[in-house]
Amino acid sequence: MQWQYRDTVLVLCTLAFFVTYFARVAVSPVVPFITDDFTISNTQIGVALSGMWIAYGLTQYPSGVLADRFGEKRIILLSVGGTATLSFIAAIAPAFAVLFLGLVGLGGLAGLHYTVASALLSRTYDDIGTAIGLHSLGAPAAGLLAPIASAWIGVRYGWRPAVALVVLVAVPIFVAFLWYVKPTPPRRPEQGSDQPAGIELFTSFLLRPTIAFAALVAIIAMFVINGLISFLPTFLVEFHGYSPTVAGAVFSAYFIVRAGAQTGVGAISDRFDRDFVVSGCLLLGTVGLALFLVGPAFLVVGAAVLLFGIGNSFFAAQEPKILDSLSETDRNAGFGVFRTVYVVGGSTGSIGVGALADFVGWHQTFVVLVVLFAVSFGLVTLNRVFGIYN
Repeated sequence: MQWQYRDTVLVLCTLAFFVTYFARVAVSPVVPFITDDFTISNTQIGVALSGMWIAYGLTQYPSGVLADRFGEKRIILLSVGGTATLSFIAAIAPAFAVLFLGLVGLGGLAGLHYTVASALLSRTYDDIGTAIGLHSLGAPAAGLLAPIASAWIGVRYGWRPAVALVVLVAVPIFVAFLWYVKPTPPRRPEQGSDQPAGIELFTSFLLRPTIAFAALVAIIAMFVINGLISFLPTFLVEFHGYSPTVAGAVFSAYFIVRAGAQTGVGAISDRFDRDFVVSGCLLLGTVGLALFLVGPAFLVVGAAVLLFGIGNSFFAAQEPKILDSLSETDRNAGFGVFRTVYVVGGSTGSIGVGALADFVGWHQTFVVLVVLFAVSFGLVTLNRVFGIYN
């Protein structure tokens, strides 16, 4: 098959997403070094990391509005370049306050990419699900490589070079995107103060039944996913008695499964009913979560990782459905509203799961997670059966 310009756009958008995700997960492996260096508590660094993820969610909607006014290429370049810049500021931070601001700023600038790139790809490809599934590979690829690279550098050279590694990853991708992607014209260059914007435009999109319902389902599922990603290695060590090394290997396996599943789920959703694919993923994810409680046997945990990794990939079918429901001129802002609501809402999963584990233990915590994922599956299934929000 002959290489086309749209393939170049897809590859570079995926690499840009790789950069923004790499920057967000490269910090976690060197947290112990950071806390020792600044003499701070885990709670303090936890607040900084939560601030980073919340900032990431909050910029999903503004990114779409900015892309409508200035064009997608400029916003993606701002995201990649800004992520590298703030990572460097965090790496050279002389005090924890500067590191905190650097991480929050990093999250905000990283958040400018995904919504805009997805809208750009939706206009470039007819098979939106396939394109978004491939684009989403940037996250699990970074999730697999960043912790390994960051931990290795952190042990040998300290946490600052580990965080600054983002700059080396980002610069060549920034240059390639600048050079090979054609300028993209603004969709609403005339957007002014007399036109709907800000909270008014945000609310108008959020009140659309399709977006509101999908956001509710995504928040519930994302709460579970974020919580499990934050604490899966800890759960395997404390509940199943795994060594940290084996727990880390299982965690890496999760990202590998997720990477493969996202591409397949997106492509399948282009050929079948998207709600059917979403509900199927959520069902598999529910079963996978339940298997984590069955026992420590590798086959059981492996099956749990496989099923839950596939379940996590429901976004590759759900997000194209949102894009399908929006007109071409509404895709940047409307998709940004959807992403902002569910990412910010779901980001509380890390705090929620951690608190549950402290108060009621891991077994009860996972029971709650199973129930929540089952609720998301039930909502999508009922909606598909009765056709309430299409």
